[in-house]
Amino acid sequence: MSIGILGKKLGMSQFFDDQGRAVPVTLIEAGPCRVTQLKTSETDGYSAVQLGFGTSREKLINKPAKGHLSKSGEDVLRHLREYRVDEFGELTLGASITVGSFEVGQKVDVSGDTMGRGFSGYQKRHGFSRGPMSHGSKNHREPGSTGAGTTPGRIYPGKRMAGRYGGKQVTTKGLTILKVDDAQNLLVVKGSVPGKPGSLLNIRPTKRVGSTPGKEVK
Repeated sequence: MSIGILGKKLGMSQFFDDQGRAVPVTLIEAGPCRVTQLKTSETDGYSAVQLGFGTSREKLINKPAKGHLSKSGEDVLRHLREYRVDEFGELTLGASITVGSFEVGQKVDVSGDTMGRGFSGYQKRHGFSRGPMSHGSKNHREPGSTGAGTTPGRIYPGKRMAGRYGGKQVTTKGLTILKVDDAQNLLVVKGSVPGKPGSLLNIRPTKRVGSTPGKEVK
């Protein structure tokens, strides 16, 4: 049963297909993840499987979190995520989820936080064109007009302006798995995924149109 898995982005490389073409790929260290909680409709109002990934030091988590994690194992986990399901199948508390639950050719959706670029200007954040670069010009990288004058006498909400760029969760859908390495907990997916090397990724099977949310998709 493939519900999803947490992983860490290692970086990008290239993969040669059967025709000798170089294909850009992303290497992901996925799992092993531990089942830390099984939520049911009777106790929590919905059915879900909670997975934990990545070890942490005990002093970095509080007592309630330690008590919660101790029910499924001894290791202190750093990241927790939930996956909605209709049924648990053979999953039990403390079970391990590995890359073996995925297969070559399977489509997956990968979510992660994009690289944060801090406060960025109009050109970098929105791709605005520059102003004249000739001598005497004072609007090389300025935004130009931001709206009308007396009426309405203000800037409309949603106007594209300089500000914080990046650091938001983005999902890249429909990526194909080209290789699964159980020994090294490695997934090789075609194309790029959000984030920089070392960032946390959430890998889930792509849902078919009209499929039940959280249900296994082959």
